[in-house]
Amino acid sequence: MRRHSKKRYAVVALLLFVGGLYFIHFLLPGQAKSNELIPHELTWQAERLINKDIWVEQGDYLPLNVSYQLLAGTPSTQQRYLSVGLSSIKRKKGSYLVPTLQSLFSQSSPEECSSMVVVVLLADFDVNWRVDTVREIKTAFGSQLEQGQLVVIHVSQDWYPPLQGLKRNYNDAPERVTFRSKQNLDYSFLIHYSAGLGQYYLQLEDDVSSAKNFLTTIKRHIAELEAKKTTWAMLEFSALGYIGKLHKSADLPLLARFLFLFYQEMPCDWLMSHFRMVMTQKEAILFKPSLFQHMGTFSSFQGTYNRLKDKDFEEGLYTNPSADVYSDMAVYQKHFPKLAWEAGEEFFWGRSPEKGNHLTVVFTDPAVVTGIYIETGSGSKDLLESAQVEIGHNVVAAGEDKTCQEFQSVGPVENGRFEMHDIDKKHSNASSCLRIKVTAAQKDWVIIRKIRITTKP
Repeated sequence: MRRHSKKRYAVVALLLFVGGLYFIHFLLPGQAKSNELIPHELTWQAERLINKDIWVEQGDYLPLNVSYQLLAGTPSTQQRYLSVGLSSIKRKKGSYLVPTLQSLFSQSSPEECSSMVVVVLLADFDVNWRVDTVREIKTAFGSQLEQGQLVVIHVSQDWYPPLQGLKRNYNDAPERVTFRSKQNLDYSFLIHYSAGLGQYYLQLEDDVSSAKNFLTTIKRHIAELEAKKTTWAMLEFSALGYIGKLHKSADLPLLARFLFLFYQEMPCDWLMSHFRMVMTQKEAILFKPSLFQHMGTFSSFQGTYNRLKDKDFEEGLYTNPSADVYSDMAVYQKHFPKLAWEAGEEFFWGRSPEKGNHLTVVFTDPAVVTGIYIETGSGSKDLLESAQVEIGHNVVAAGEDKTCQEFQSVGPVENGRFEMHDIDKKHSNASSCLRIKVTAAQKDWVIIRKIRITTKP
């Protein structure tokens, strides 16, 4: 009897042991993997802020199992207006991550910073690189980390599907397929994590510079589209790659799964375009000037040389004060004078100017001008050949228009352009007008593409 009892106890113990292994391995995969510690790296599992209003999250449809390691920062429990996501890996020749973050925060006002959270996924599997990068980020952005404006995360290699032996679509080399496929997965995990952090999500790369007050500009464009009741799934604030692509937070769970499902098929920017069309937005909505510029020289793929630039980027965007713009040059079609003053891709186009013709900007409020930039022409055509740039004081009526009573010369337009800084060192008083005065007649028409000024606060 004792022999049989011992057998029964042994069988029961064996069954409990096997059942326990099954439970740990199959039913608790997230907990089993999340407890793994990386040597020399402080890490813990990060909880995602999940929006349960999204149907794909409500019933755990299309599960995307992934555990996040929170390396720096603390996610806010309150949703911000904008979450900004960027993924970074170790480059063979330097890093642009810290300058990118510095640009994002320095080009934003305190109010804008408090309305956004930047999520950085350190997607390289080199633990020493991650430790060094986190240390550098903590040194440079301690305040942003404390205020919940910056979060740094990592996903263990265990959570990635196969990255070798993948389909060679487009006859790409195997190493190129591996690189772009992993990049798709990096973005999938990054987007999945960011889903509940902001009302909108902005996709960037780790080697970009941003235009001043980009968040306010994005907010204004969204408001304009909502006023027009425009249906959209993706807005583009740069024409380059994965840079400056904006999505609604409600669409992120689907986008994350879309990138994950088709990770080995094609590059991420192509997948994002397909996702946009699947979401019934047929045409791209691209805003100009661009809000983000690619500043990297060496690609993250094998350190290859890359000087790709967005020709429509303007770093000092939207610094022009409120003003009225007048000109006595004959206007071609609807290319009115104010289009040279306002941000955007439009411009002023006038017929052959005569000596003495002008384009005059009258500020709503006087301001101390510190810098002036004027760009004319289209390529080598329709350049303003001879003109003087002036600032004026004391606004007076000039028929139905306005002008200033007196003007002071700042300098001549040369080769169709004018650029000058530190103007306030010589002209320290507040100005009320800016005038471009033609000093010699020309047969060619003239395009004034951009007038951009900076002023003292």
